[in-house]
This record gives sequence, C-alpha cells and structure tokens, in this order.
Amino acid sequence: MPVTPAEILKEIGQKKIRPVYFVHGDEPFYIDAIADALEKKVLLEAEKSFNQFVLFGKDHDVGSVLNYARKYPFMAERQLVIVKEAQALAGLESKEKNALLEQYATKPLPSTVLLICHQGNFDERKTLAKSFDRAGALVQSKKMYDNKLPDWVADYCHAKSTKISLKAIQMLVENIGNDLKRLSSEIEKVLINLKPNEEISAATVERFVGISKEYNVFEFQKALMQKDVFKANQIATFFAANPKDNPIMPILVILYGFFSKVLVAHGTADKSERNLATVLGVNPYFVKDYLQTARNYPVNKVVDIIAALRQADGHAKGIDAGSQNDGDIVRQLVFRILH
Repeated sequence: MPVTPAEILKEIGQKKIRPVYFVHGDEPFYIDAIADALEKKVLLEAEKSFNQFVLFGKDHDVGSVLNYARKYPFMAERQLVIVKEAQALAGLESKEKNALLEQYATKPLPSTVLLICHQGNFDERKTLAKSFDRAGALVQSKKMYDNKLPDWVADYCHAKSTKISLKAIQMLVENIGNDLKRLSSEIEKVLINLKPNEEISAATVERFVGISKEYNVFEFQKALMQKDVFKANQIATFFAANPKDNPIMPILVILYGFFSKVLVAHGTADKSERNLATVLGVNPYFVKDYLQTARNYPVNKVVDIIAALRQADGHAKGIDAGSQNDGDIVRQLVFRILH
C-alpha cells in the first residue's frame, strides 16, 4: 500500500530502511527530504565515498541504474543509489526496460538501497509502481492544500523545538504560499537568527523574511477587510511602484481565496468560531477576520468583489486590459472593492 512522505521520513529517522523507494509527485520538497534523509541514515560518512551514488536521469538509462543497483558495497554493509529527476531517465517509458526495473524491484539486492526520485506524478496503476509498492515503498509527494499550510508551518517549527505565533504563521503562509521548499528555507533563515528559546513572532518574520512591516499583502488584505480606504490605496501605490517585489498574481490569488471564504461564511448558518473554522478549513484564530469582513461587506458586495477579482485576473493576463499596467489594475481593484 502506498505510504505518505511523513510516514517514510519517520521510518528513515528510526533507521528502518527499505530496499527500494519510488517517490513521485508535484511537490519537490518531500522528494528532496526523503533523499536527504536516506543520505544521512543509510551510510556512515566514511562509507559514502565508495558506496553512495547520486545519478541524474538525463545522464543515465534504466540499464545503467540497474548496473549500479546490482553492485556490492565496498567495506560497508550497504550501498545507496539515488536517481534524481528520474522522469528524464532513458527507457523509463519503454515496456521492455520497465520490465527489467520491475524484476529488480521484485527481488532487490539486500545490500542496496535504491531510491527513484520522479519529479511529477507517475501512474500508480502501472506494474512498475506496484512492484516498488510491494517490495519497498511507493510514495506520492502531493502539493499541499492552502488550508493545510498553517498546520504544516506549526509542525515544522515544532520539529525544530521552536514555537511560532499564529500571526507569524499567517504572514508566512499568505506571503509565500504553498511552496514548501521556500517556506522551509525562510523558516530556517529565521531559526538561525533566533535567540535560545525565543518564539518566532510576526516582528521576527518581518525582520528576517523581508516582508515589509507596512506594505505587504497581509496588511493590504487587512486594510481591505477593515475598509481602510487610505491605507489600502497607500499599499496599492507602493505595489505599483515596486512591481518586481510585489507581483500582481499572488496578490490576486490571496484576495480571491480570502473573499471566497467570506462568501462561504455568509452562507453558513452556524457562525460559531468552531464551526466556521471547520467549514472554512482555517485555524479558529483567523475566523474573526472572516466574520469582521462579512459584517463590513454584505453578501451582494462580496459577490461583486469576487467578480472584480476575476476581471482583474483577466486584465493581468492581458485579456481586455487595454493600456493598463499591473499597478493600474490593483488601484482599480481597490476602488471597486471599497466603493
């Protein structure tokens, strides 16, 4: 049965090593994390020179990979063979070559640990995938849904024995999105600069992640939420003057997601924080933001705002945009939302 990346990482951390792994999916973070974990746990540092092989798909074919996998370790109990970017591996789509890889996965060499890293989703119904599933591990690394990101950030920090405030989590998630590699990289940057036992606060994120304290999408959304006309236009003007640091598409995606949830809040009969947190898929701490926005914008206005966001998205993609640039689109959007 296919297993999750978290389950496999836990196993590897406990030095429960399987002979073959096939990791695939559209989220590179866990593919790289599993490769890194195996590199740390399979071999001692002194054994790696002769027993660890990192191959890249574009430089090899299936036969070459099998030649490495069938070698015996040199003065070590095991060897590790990692095939990165296996989607480019010559012969992977060949039925004949696949049969050879299937045969190996069915009866792998006990002294070899073989990891296939396939960037992009692989059809798990194929015999090749099933053979890895039976003999070792078949793992899909999926893109994370936005509503799961706050918990992921909290868990990541917890694993590093560090607390993080809910506002800091919100800032990271709303400014970086579901790019787990970048999220983890930015968290690591913050961790390096923390004092012992210091919590990651919103101020810390602002300082070390490079999010402007006053002019970021989080503050922009807050200004719109509170119907603060001056602040919203001030930030929109800043975005227009700094388009490289504030690209329009992520701003539109965040606002569309937010106001879509406000619309759902309007249509939910039970508006208790606990129920809305479940319905919206957010932390209960953030429910008050959606409730405040719902009070400030009646349901018909929220529908109009979502239509305005869709139109802005089309303009940003060059559809009926005329001579407008991204700054013009954002300023026009602010006017439509607030008036």
